Order: sequence, then C-alpha cells, then structure tokens
Amino acid sequence: MIVCFHLLSDFSGSPKVLKTVIEGLLLRNYEIHLYTSKKGILNEFDNTEKLKKYTYRYMFNDTKIITFLSYLLIQMYLFFTSFKYLFEKKCVFYINTLLPVGPALAGAIMKKKIIYHYHENADIKGYHYIVLSKIMQRIATQIICVSNDQAEKLGNKNKVIVIPNSTSVEFYDYFNTDKIKKLIEPKTVLMLSSLKKYKGIIEFTKLANKMQHYDFMLVINDNKNNIQKFFDRYGITASNNLTIFSQTNNVIQFYEKASLLLNLTDPNEIIETFGLTAIEAMTAGLPVIVPEVGGIAELVEDGENGFKTNVHNLGKIMIQIDYILSSRNIYERFSKNSKKISQSYSYQSMIDKIEGVIKFNLI
Repeated sequence: MIVCFHLLSDFSGSPKVLKTVIEGLLLRNYEIHLYTSKKGILNEFDNTEKLKKYTYRYMFNDTKIITFLSYLLIQMYLFFTSFKYLFEKKCVFYINTLLPVGPALAGAIMKKKIIYHYHENADIKGYHYIVLSKIMQRIATQIICVSNDQAEKLGNKNKVIVIPNSTSVEFYDYFNTDKIKKLIEPKTVLMLSSLKKYKGIIEFTKLANKMQHYDFMLVINDNKNNIQKFFDRYGITASNNLTIFSQTNNVIQFYEKASLLLNLTDPNEIIETFGLTAIEAMTAGLPVIVPEVGGIAELVEDGENGFKTNVHNLGKIMIQIDYILSSRNIYERFSKNSKKISQSYSYQSMIDKIEGVIKFNLI
C-alpha cells in the first residue's frame, strides 16, 4: 500500500506531478490512499477499488497567521489520522513536497518507510522550509529530487535519488509525435505562472507592452478576483496584445496556440528546482527562455532549444524572442531540438524510476 500526502491541491506543478505518479502506479496495480485538500487537480480522482481519496478543507488566507494556524491544524489532523496504518506491514508513506510534516513524523514514529518527493528549494523559501528540510533529511528513507541542482543542496546524499519530472500521460500522448512546431501567425509568447510577484508577472506585462507586434498569453494559477487584486496592487495595466487566463486544468490549448514559452522567475527570490512548464512546452515543440540558474536551466541547451537568460534584462529577452521568431528556418531548428531534448524526460521513464523506489521500500 502507498499512502500519499499532499497539502494543497491546485493546478500548480507539484500536485500535477503527483497526479501523474498516482495514475502511473494505479496502472501497475498498486493500492493507493490519497490525502489532500478539496478542489484542485488531485480531486479529479474518483474512489475506486485501488484508490481511496480522503480530503479536508484547506486554503491560503491573506492573513498569514490564519494560514499558519490552518496549516498547524491540518498537520495535527494528518498526524493522528496516520496511525490508522500502524498495523499495515507493507505500507510506505509518500510525502509530496516538504509541507505534510505531520504524517511524516507519524510515519517515523511507526517506523514506516517514508519517501519524500521533494519539489522545493528550502534554502530560498525561508526558515520554515529550512526546518522542514532538516526534518526530511533526518527521517526520510528516500528523497526523490527533481534535478541535480536541487540534490546538490542537500547535506545527506545517501538517501537522494534524482528523478526529473515529466508531463502528464495525457499531455505526453497528445504531443508525442515527431512533427515539429510550425511558425504561424499570430506569433504568440506564453507564460504560465502562480500569482506571485517573483514569478515575473510584472516583467511579462512590460514585455507585452513593448512588443506589440506579438500576441502574449498569461495563464495564472488563481481565480479572476485575486488576479485583479494583484494587478491593482502593483498598478498593472494589460496592453491590448496581452490576454490573461485564470486557473484551469486544460493547458494543452495554450501550448497549441503559443510560439514560445517564457519563465521569468526571479532567482534572487526563488530558484526553480525543475520547471514543469518548460518540459510541457518542449514536449509541444516550443522553444523556451528560462532563468540562468536552478533545475530549470538543466533543461535548456543555450541557443539550441532556447536560451538561459538574466530575467532582469528585458532588453536582452526581447532580442532573444525576436531572434527565435525571426524566420521559419530558425524557429523550426529550435522546435526540433525542443522535441528531441524532451524525450529524455518521458512519462514512462519517470514512472519506471519511481516504481523502482516504491518496490525497494516495500520489501
């Protein structure tokens, strides 16, 4: 039995990856129990003979103390709930991200095998995450890191295995063809982002305003009301060539329309440990422009399938966008290389490796 814990189910990278993992393991006949919040992508699962889903109410609040108290209550609930598995002999706890510390501690007390799927960069995210990272490194049986850059930052290397993320099986199957992306009008620049200032939303809107000869699409993992509040807070006005979309689980439509993908995460604030949107874009045959550091930089061969760039240098980014979109021949070379590199991050490869970890810990 695999007991999976994920704190907040939305449509961001870490729950999307967990959904892909669960789908792959269910196809291989594993029994899975899933604990997560209501709504979001993980709630697309229905209860079946092999999958039991347990949900609770949890969401972020504008008041930090309320969010923190809610977090503590959920950890207490998961801590005590976890003891129902005390007498399950062949049972592993699968902790997705650092945040579900309650069930991880309960698992350690019960001497369960504890597998962490580590998606964050704790050193950048603050003291709370640093503490959770130290707990993980102390009690985990195995730690799955999503990039070499992320793994190098951990002190205990003996427990670490690097397994890069992949797209969902539906996404991979939809774009799994040798057909390269064609450069068509309108030429469209895409960014998918959570509603955080450090994700480069302000910079993306500035680029759209400066590059009126292209269309820009911004997909934000939040509701329309919160997006409007964010834009009002920072005095952002969307130009006529910029279309903004709120939270959705259907991202294929955006990659189909797009010509290239931007990731403008500020490495001074947070370092991308992997970059799922970059792999999605590459699988769809899109060139990508990403930060110079972090796991996301490992996905890009500079000048081949995109560029690694200083996200603060908007002038340079404008030159790179213009170059990629300047001609059919240049664009199709980038697209072909994106498709080729994305094959190293296939769905099948990720599930095979994670199943290997599961089997080892179920012995």
